[in-house]
Amino acid sequence: MKVRENFYNMIHMINSLRCRIQPLIIILLVMILAFIAGCSKGQNNVDMGNEQGILHWGNGTDPQELDPHVVTGVPENHILSAILEGLVAKDPKTLKPIPAVAEKWDISSDKKTYTFKIRSSAVWSNGDKLNAHDFVWSWWRALQPKLGNQYAYMLYPIENSEAYSKGEITDFSKVGVKALADNLLQIKLANPTPYFLQLLDHYSMYPLHKKTIEKFGEADERGTQWTRPGNFVGNGPFLLKEWRLFRSIDVKKNPYYWDAKNVKLNGIRFHPIENVTTEERMFRMGQVHKTASIPIDKVKAYQEKKPNLIKIHPYLGNYFYRLNIKVPHLSDKRVRRALAMSIDREQLTSRVTKGGELPAYTFTPPETFGYSAKAGFYFNPSEARKLMFEAGYPDGKGFPVTELLYNTSEGHRKIAVAIQQMWKKYLGINIILSNQDWKVYLDSVNNGNYAIARAGWIGDYIDPNTFLNMWVSDGGNNRTGWSNTYYDKLISKQAPISSEKLDRYKIMAEAESILLDSMPIIPIYIYNSKSLMHPSVKGIEPNILNYVLYKNIYLQNMPIKKEAD
Repeated sequence: MKVRENFYNMIHMINSLRCRIQPLIIILLVMILAFIAGCSKGQNNVDMGNEQGILHWGNGTDPQELDPHVVTGVPENHILSAILEGLVAKDPKTLKPIPAVAEKWDISSDKKTYTFKIRSSAVWSNGDKLNAHDFVWSWWRALQPKLGNQYAYMLYPIENSEAYSKGEITDFSKVGVKALADNLLQIKLANPTPYFLQLLDHYSMYPLHKKTIEKFGEADERGTQWTRPGNFVGNGPFLLKEWRLFRSIDVKKNPYYWDAKNVKLNGIRFHPIENVTTEERMFRMGQVHKTASIPIDKVKAYQEKKPNLIKIHPYLGNYFYRLNIKVPHLSDKRVRRALAMSIDREQLTSRVTKGGELPAYTFTPPETFGYSAKAGFYFNPSEARKLMFEAGYPDGKGFPVTELLYNTSEGHRKIAVAIQQMWKKYLGINIILSNQDWKVYLDSVNNGNYAIARAGWIGDYIDPNTFLNMWVSDGGNNRTGWSNTYYDKLISKQAPISSEKLDRYKIMAEAESILLDSMPIIPIYIYNSKSLMHPSVKGIEPNILNYVLYKNIYLQNMPIKKEAD
């Protein structure tokens, strides 16, 4: 047991030093430590987890925070959806809304008023009764300008919520959310919103425990201690047990959860492993049941030799680069389009990512609930060079050395290196690469401290609006400095009042053409979900949102033979 403990300590020490050590050295050290750990006769995490009902989950990185009104990332979503729950959940097979905190709901004939009946068995993890007032208060908090909730716009379909969030009205009672009784929540929408029920399963719409938050500070204060183990009060199937920074986050089964009898796992340990090569090694050694990703150069080998361990399926997301248009030489649309048109996406996806990804020439993935935008550009180096010439940078002369920022990941690095070389080859410009840990990277992007930054966007719900609504002026997740009043009008005013789906899609397609013409972002490829999963993990359904209903997951004691490194 001591050997295994030392192994974990060394793994985390290596991860903390990964920005200073060459990747080859990291791999060598991991191999040495794997051999040492193999000498121990103790059980690995997977074996013990299968016996104890503890799922070991590769989380990719440590969460930025556990405040659902502050965070915006996938790693945070993994944890928040275990310890909190909204009015509805989703069926993992169909992704259709299913009852959660609300046992049922009614929708008015004009599709603008929703009335939810809260379960009598819904309680907080400290035993307090959960009721409709908790949702009203939580959404009031989500709209407080001082809090700076980047997902505040998720609530904007609700009547007057946008006006309240922007300070145009100050009376929250005018916002269309009311507790008609302790167990009845009424929501009035500004316009019929076909995807509204899907929004209610997003963590920005989860209820929060008012007394706990106010115990540790003001309601609209960031970074207080209410999100820490021992303080956090949730209503999900699991409780926050322990948070060891950069090492693990543990949750345990919540006995107060309304459906506790159907929660099969006793707990989950989320492992923040940013280095995907390290994560794959840990998977082979039986230290995690499921990885967040898989090294690019390992995909083919797993597909050919161990197809039962690799899971690949379509994913509703776009891998792209943000451009900070406040940077002088990136403020010229011609430069931005030249950068987009000089990336050979076919070569990138076939030779670098190699996971069946689709080259992206739109921002919204094709066939998103029947919506497909027209391609806004193509790979055309000669046209790109012409645009650079017109912008005053013939053959790249005079173009400032520009930084490309990405969050620490070997996969992101390989993609950045490939694009760096393409831009040098086709445009003659010099790009320097910079990587930062997840939290630092988020701060840099949020504060506009970047020129070009790697990004990814996974749909929060199945509708093109989840990809297009984020680029409205001052949108919380825009962060490019780009603004277009006509785009805002199409997305925020015209599309919501369109009663016919095809008409709404036509409006959205026009908006997307404006976005792609101006190019504050560079779409690169449409995601595929790629991960490794131990055969003992059951109850996870592949779907385009990578949506997981944790209470459905269980473990069978099916150990596989560990490999020698």
